[in-house]
Amino acid sequence: MTEPNPPLRAAMIPVTPLQQNCSLVWCTATMKAAVVDPGGGLPRIKDAIAKTGVTVEKIILTHGHIDHAGAAGILAEDLGVPIEGPHEEDRWLIATLAEDGARYGIEGRPFEPSRWLVQGDTVTIGDLTLDVHHCPGHTPGHVVFHHPASRLAIVGDVLFAGSIGRTDFPRSDHQALIDSIRTRLWPMGSDTMFIPGHGPMSTFGRERASNPFVSDRALAA
Repeated sequence: MTEPNPPLRAAMIPVTPLQQNCSLVWCTATMKAAVVDPGGGLPRIKDAIAKTGVTVEKIILTHGHIDHAGAAGILAEDLGVPIEGPHEEDRWLIATLAEDGARYGIEGRPFEPSRWLVQGDTVTIGDLTLDVHHCPGHTPGHVVFHHPASRLAIVGDVLFAGSIGRTDFPRSDHQALIDSIRTRLWPMGSDTMFIPGHGPMSTFGRERASNPFVSDRALAA
């Protein structure tokens, strides 16, 4: 991510009253892009697309909560692009986006993704290939996107700088979340940076050293 012309670039675009990190991720060789988790704020997202000069070829989703997926169907229709993700275990959340949006003051529209994702799948953006990891716990169908060559992961609401995803929602599972972090994220390497669903970026190494929920010390207790 620090070399003069990296193969992947990413821009974080906080959207919705919940300040969710929508991301614009693009291949520098082709200038093809994906919008990750467009929960709302479509004018801001479209402005970022225009300023970077990329061509969006798809939308990819980490999970089905309203602040991550509420505007995905609308944006997909506006841009004429497919939606990939999340895992089908989040179908029930996507089906209730309109009702959930009314509760949070966010426009939400149900949709059917062009492709549900499972562990071991890959997602392409231009010449880039991102690995898909199923990381249930926050929601049963949560997925994470990883580009090993860039040492970058997009983790949605699995892990945050100094915290972890909430597990007090219907069908959340605290132990499954911890297991996802330990068995799916940590093997990506301590030098891997991650874009979380809310708040600043961090590295897995920093979280293993200091995160009060999933540091090596906390998990050994």
